[in-house]
Formats: sequence, C-alpha cells, structure tokens
Amino acid sequence: MDFNLIIIGGGPGGYKTATYAASKGLTVLVVEKDELGGTCLNRGCIPTKTYARLAEVIETMKDAGSYALDGVTYSFDFAKAFARKQQVVETLRGGIATLLSASGITLVKGMAVMKDAHTVAVDGKDYSADNIIIATGSVSKSLPIPDLDKEMVCDSDWLLDTDVLPKRICIVGAGVIGMEFASILNSFGCEVTVVEFLKECLPPIDSDIAKRLRKCLEKRGVTFYMQSALKGAASGKVTFERKGKVTEVEADKVLLAVGRKPLTDGLGLDEMGIKYDAKGIAVDDNMLTSVENVYAIGDVNGRQMLAHAAEMQGKRAVNAIVGCGDDIRFDVMPAAVFTLPEAASVGKTEDALKAEGADYRSIKHYYRANGKAVAMNETEGMLKLLTDAGGKVVGCHVYGAHAADLVQEVSALMCQNITVEKLDDITHIHPTLSEIIVG
Repeated sequence: MDFNLIIIGGGPGGYKTATYAASKGLTVLVVEKDELGGTCLNRGCIPTKTYARLAEVIETMKDAGSYALDGVTYSFDFAKAFARKQQVVETLRGGIATLLSASGITLVKGMAVMKDAHTVAVDGKDYSADNIIIATGSVSKSLPIPDLDKEMVCDSDWLLDTDVLPKRICIVGAGVIGMEFASILNSFGCEVTVVEFLKECLPPIDSDIAKRLRKCLEKRGVTFYMQSALKGAASGKVTFERKGKVTEVEADKVLLAVGRKPLTDGLGLDEMGIKYDAKGIAVDDNMLTSVENVYAIGDVNGRQMLAHAAEMQGKRAVNAIVGCGDDIRFDVMPAAVFTLPEAASVGKTEDALKAEGADYRSIKHYYRANGKAVAMNETEGMLKLLTDAGGKVVGCHVYGAHAADLVQEVSALMCQNITVEKLDDITHIHPTLSEIIVG
C-alpha cells in the first residue's frame, strides 16, 4: 500500500483526522478537490462568525450611550467588512496548509473516486491505502418549488461570497443558518423577514430558549412568519401561505436556509456497495461503513452536522483503525448559534423529556441576577439545566451573552456524569457569567 490511510476531504473532519492519524504513526494521504478547510472555513462557521463579531461591535456602538460614550458616530462599509472576512479565511486556510505539510501527511488536490476498499483514483492516478475515510461534508439544500426566480434566490454560499448587501432580504428557514444571518444582516442595516414552516425556530434547542431568542430578534426589527410555507419568489415579491392565508412581502433577495445534505455524488458509493440514503452514509459507532476498511465521518454520514462532531468522529475512526479505545461521548455534543444574543445547547431538551414521559427537573437561572451580566449591560438571557430523577444533568440550554462558553463548561461536566449537587460544589470565579450555571 502507498499509505496507511487515505482521507477524502480537507475540511475540519479531514484535516484534523489527518494530523491525529499522523500522531499515531500512520502515513496519510489527504485528497481535496477545492479549498482546504471545507464548508466550515470557506462558506460556513468562520466567515459567518467574522460577520457576527462585526455585528456585535455595531450593536455596541448603537448602544454607546449606555456606556457613558456621548456623541459617538460611525459609518459601515460592507466592502471593507467583506475584505476582512476574506483575510480571516485566507489566514486560517494557510494555517491548515501548514498543518498538512507535517511529516507523514501528503496532500493531493483533485476529485477522488473510490475504486475498491483500498484504492482511490484522483484525476486518473491511483493511490492505495489500508483504510479509507470519507469526509466530503455537505451542500446546501434547496426546495422543489417551481415558482422561484433564480435571480432572487440564493444560498448561504452566495451570501458569503457577495460584497454587495441586499437592502431587503427574506430568509426561508429559521434554523441555525437562517437565525445567524437574520441577526447579522439586521445589524448590517438590512430589512430582514424570516419565513419558517415550523411552529418555532431552532428545533434542536429547547423551545423555551428558542422562543425567547426569537423575541429578542423581533425587538431588534426582524420580522418572523412562523408556520408558513414558501410558495414562490419573483419580481421582488415573496409569497407564502400561513394558516390558509396567502401573504406577500417584498424582498431583493431570498436566502434558502432550509438545511444541508450529505455530499455523496461521484464518490463511487454504488459501485462499492456502500450503504447510504438521502440522510447520509450508514456507519456504525466506529464510523465504519458497510464495506470493511472504509469509514465515513462528519456531515457526509448525517449523524451530527457540526464541525467539532466531524473532528471527534475522525478521532474515533482512527482509534478503531489503530486498535485503541477512547471515552468520546457522542451523546454529549454541544452546539451554538452565534446570534445576538447567542444561544447554545447540549443534551436533551425539556420538550424531549416530556415526550418520553421522563421524571425530570428543570432549573432556570437568569442573567439579570448575575453581577457580571449587569456590569456588561447584558441582562437579557436565561440558562436552563435539566436533570433526571437522580439529579444527573442531562441537558443545558442557554440564550444570552457567551452562551456557548457556559454550555461548554456544562458539556465537560456532563461527560463525567455530573449531578446538580456536585455542580453546586464547584467554585466559580466571581464575578463571571459562569456563575449563572450555579445560580
């Protein structure tokens, strides 16, 4: 074999897995057909968070009077914001290239097609390895609606690649992508309307938290139409049906933020006999596919479409290959939404516990009672801890400043099966937002 391991895809799952595999003594080939960093770096996590940080600065400037800063003026130049976003992406892309230049790792640019469980062809050249990991990620979903003007409709890729802001935008979908762009574009001065098919935004997050976050965005000027189905978009008009009534709003652009689908085309899955469907490639708990020696990690297996999930799945796959165990808890997978304010979650929601008929306890703590939050002028927020009958923490859901950081702490403790009583015995620095966790 030419290598011990071939990884198809150079996104977070691919490049992190490559460096981890090399640290275990494996020789690794990484094949990437596009830019290094995958969706996360080039068209997702990093560019949107760069914009989210700018939106946060803008909102602080708007509220400068609360910080005893009078007469503050500013002007917003989106072209400069776009340039800064590009610079951030290019800097981090260079960092990944450096990581993949390490000993034991070979990078090849091109389209990879699997020929068998040990052979991958890249632009006509064959490479062989003991094992193969598929880490090709995902692409934006669309909607099967005929009356959509292609000039009006865009996806998140387009929105991150334009240096001209639409004055009015209708966002279809109130999931993570839709909510983040709604928050960002509102701060950038766009007129934002959100059309969502479901009853509430952000389905994976506790509905109590999601509703409060939506109300925050509404106060900032974002208009929401929940339980609404898109019917068409043309000539500057967006049409949707809500409770049997057809409504029309004006927009320059329509962002379809209706989720993502695994990128499985052209890999040779059918020829290999690898089981997959529209939700992704089927894998076991070690990320092994239906074909021995072939693994699939990250968005392409559809299990948990998060960059950090891809990284940990890659680590599990490598551990299976080299024959060592680990204590990775895939049932404890934190996630965040970088709106203003932030939202984040880990574990079960109260909605799910109710549906299960579980014996549980819900504990709520509020930002307005926290000294650091008051000093920061960030009193809008709430943290909800969920425990089982024995007091073990089984979920945490937060909206408010630095929600992701608070959930991260709880996630670490949940991996150790923390109880709320033990949590209360952990000393937290005063004054910090983390004190909200213990009330």
